[in-house]
Amino acid sequence: MLKPLGDRVLVKPDAAEQKTASGLYIASNAQEKPQRGEIIAVGAGKVGENGERLPMDVHVGDVVIYGKFGGNEVKVDGETYLLMRADDIYAVVE
Repeated sequence: MLKPLGDRVLVKPDAAEQKTASGLYIASNAQEKPQRGEIIAVGAGKVGENGERLPMDVHVGDVVIYGKFGGNEVKVDGETYLLMRADDIYAVVE
């Protein structure tokens, strides 16, 4: 598994929606990228101006909402993840 550095997090995106609310199937090339996923790994946090580590706002296991084009896609053991900065995360789903 990957261990993110600094203020980066590793996110497992949710699967893309394959059906509309009315039950119609969406073609794979028309499916939107998911903007929700689960935090798999978290870096140690950003180093502040005084040299101390700033605590991360998210933790492993959190389900989060992030920007549509946030992060970099990485593949590990056949699984696709997003590696992104914590600042690219908009909200934690509670």
